[in-house]
Amino acid sequence: MTSTRAFVFPGIRSRVVFGAGTLSQLGAELQRLGRRRALLLATPQQRKDIDALADRLGSATAGVFAGAVMHTPVDVTREAVAAYEQSGADCVIALGGGSSIGLGKAIALRTGADQIAIPTTYAGSEMTDILGETSSGEKTTRRDPAILPETVIYDVDLSLSLPKEMTISSGLNAIAHAAEALYAPDRNPILSLMAADAIRAFATALPAVVANLSDRNARAEALYGAWLCGATLGGASMSLHHKLCHTLGGSFDTPHAQTHAILLPHTIGFNAAVTGDLLAPISLALGGATPGKALHRFAVQLGAPTRLKDFGLTEPDLDRATAIAVKNPYANPRPFSQADIRALLQDAWSGTEPPL
Repeated sequence: MTSTRAFVFPGIRSRVVFGAGTLSQLGAELQRLGRRRALLLATPQQRKDIDALADRLGSATAGVFAGAVMHTPVDVTREAVAAYEQSGADCVIALGGGSSIGLGKAIALRTGADQIAIPTTYAGSEMTDILGETSSGEKTTRRDPAILPETVIYDVDLSLSLPKEMTISSGLNAIAHAAEALYAPDRNPILSLMAADAIRAFATALPAVVANLSDRNARAEALYGAWLCGATLGGASMSLHHKLCHTLGGSFDTPHAQTHAILLPHTIGFNAAVTGDLLAPISLALGGATPGKALHRFAVQLGAPTRLKDFGLTEPDLDRATAIAVKNPYANPRPFSQADIRALLQDAWSGTEPPL
């Protein structure tokens, strides 16, 4: 029997309230934090939902900012910070996916505000201390304890209205977090167990949800998987997959979840060549093929997007994306050249099944 490698487990620092109907506990969670008035955050598309939440909170609502945008542009954050300061709020509540939750993080980083995140997708951002922001056509990321929400409320009821296409792409986005945690240089046995169970949960839940969007048990299992995926990303370093997604999203404005879904088989397949059995949980959960092939076939089975060219990217764009992606060094289990990245992006652009 081999000994367990030395590791550091950073812990899970957010309070999590998980279940069905848990939105009813929002007022109590606000009181628990010792906060009285919140600025509520959402995208323009969720204006109706955030207004309903504002009515529900009543006098605890300091204001509503329904201007969250994908990839968290810095100029939008400036507007939101001004709204926060003018409202007299002492915390923020973000309702929605990564756009809303990312804006809450950006405000918290700049003001020290406490955050309550109420995710309605499977993005997992709510469980991380990572903030990605766009400015001047590029996306940068940073980690800081101030970025992590204090409380996360998962309510299965809120996920029932998530459309089929976004359910699929958001779920694959979440799986990407768990997959990269499996080979992260700072991985540990606890995170690896969580990542494996997260992938298992989505392997079971996503086909069931696609078959019946109102399947509450499957929705609950998917939301559980999203929590685990976010928590693993919150405890481990990001590698090639997240770097390429941030490059495409920040510089070409590709949709966040769909970009993750398309790139995932290719980035994982690329790294599978050197990771030994670290990625075995993917193959085990998804039917036994090599990790990249298993993820690609799972995506096809679900009807997920598989080609970058379907989102407006041209082949010359791939050259620019490659140059941006290799500009700064970052941890990855497999060394790569500019030619390697260009070939990987070409396969993702055309939708070719990865070799591994």
